[in-house]
Amino acid sequence: MADQRLETRFRILKYLVENPNAQDTLEGIVEWWLLDRLTVSHAATVKKALVDLVVGDLVLERRGKDSRIYYKINRRKLKEVSALLSMPSRKRSGPGG
Repeated sequence: MADQRLETRFRILKYLVENPNAQDTLEGIVEWWLLDRLTVSHAATVKKALVDLVVGDLVLERRGKDSRIYYKINRRKLKEVSALLSMPSRKRSGPGG
């Protein structure tokens, strides 16, 4: 389970680095960003990974006018995230996890 959560965090970060203007809700991230790799039933894992990334200050969250929470990359951490993504997978437990 921890490996799946770690992998999910990196998939979210990879998408955000490739699409730095992207932001979406939990449902949108699961459905649109990760659908090809994860199924909707993984929403709990995605939520936990997002919490880790927010706590690690790699991803920012904000409540929208629709009262849903939106997540986006912390642009101040782009270099750190890029470095983290380039590390071998077994050394990736750093920030946000």
